Amino acid sequence: MQTSASEVALPDYVGPLLGSGSRLERATLDALDTLEQVLTLHPLGDDRFRAGNEAGRFGRIFGGQLIGQAMTAAAATVPELTAHSIHASFLRPGDSAVPLEIAVDRTRDGRTMSARQVTVQQGGRTLMMATVSFDTSPDSADGVPVPLPGPEPEALPLLQHWVQHAPAHLAGRGNTWIERPPPLEVRTAEAPVFLGGAQASGPRAHWMRLPRGVDGDSQLHAVLLAYASDYLLVDTAFRAHPEPIDHATHVGLTLDHSVWLHRPVHFDRWHLYTQQTVATAGHRALVHGTLVDATGRHVASTAQEVLVRPIAEPLAGPKSEDR
Repeated sequence: MQTSASEVALPDYVGPLLGSGSRLERATLDALDTLEQVLTLHPLGDDRFRAGNEAGRFGRIFGGQLIGQAMTAAAATVPELTAHSIHASFLRPGDSAVPLEIAVDRTRDGRTMSARQVTVQQGGRTLMMATVSFDTSPDSADGVPVPLPGPEPEALPLLQHWVQHAPAHLAGRGNTWIERPPPLEVRTAEAPVFLGGAQASGPRAHWMRLPRGVDGDSQLHAVLLAYASDYLLVDTAFRAHPEPIDHATHVGLTLDHSVWLHRPVHFDRWHLYTQQTVATAGHRALVHGTLVDATGRHVASTAQEVLVRPIAEPLAGPKSEDR
């Protein structure tokens, strides 16, 4: 039996999620436990791995999960270096009930840099192909910090707060973010379009972090940030669409996704993710993202090409993010 948003005791959105004692806190922590299990790959030999999936949130496998698993598999074959970028192409949607097979091709090994080609398959069908690049990640100057807007993250509403204010025709989609929340604490001053937020041009930003600390090196934190970087980019393309649309009339498909990591990540601390649609043509949009930490350091950059089509049109190929 599904639970409606009005029946879930959401914590006061001012203050941290962790320690609130709410059902949302427990569900978010459980989601992080599951993600850590999903990122623990089972070696099959010859640089091949088997992996499970998160519980379905969008009717199919979340693309960020595949990105994190591809990075994890590639890193298992490059023990001395750290991933600095991933470029992923999504070819087919996946079924969260069916295990994955991940194959790594050792494309290049140099003195300070390596590259891996990763293929994620399910039942003999390729879901995603990605290139992951590694280097020695030498220490470098931090440069000039990016000015951060106020207020502080914990003074902003949780993403789930906006579910309670969503229009009736979007409420079912919104309830998913409470019943099966992502393994993140997300704070935003603006409702996303999939929860009834207004369309607008220009950038939109949200704060995000893991809901608790995780044991692991900078590689794991980079993987978790790359996973989280896939959230809300499709919605950003909806927000900037030149025509009046919403998630009840149109569907968004991620064609490809890229992440560049500029410095070590501590993703159990707050990061500000600013997203902006930089081009829209036909059914396609290009969305750029910038991630800075709470000290204003530019940690990572992202880019995603999105396909936005009316639901009535036939769809085939890339993953569908019902967001």
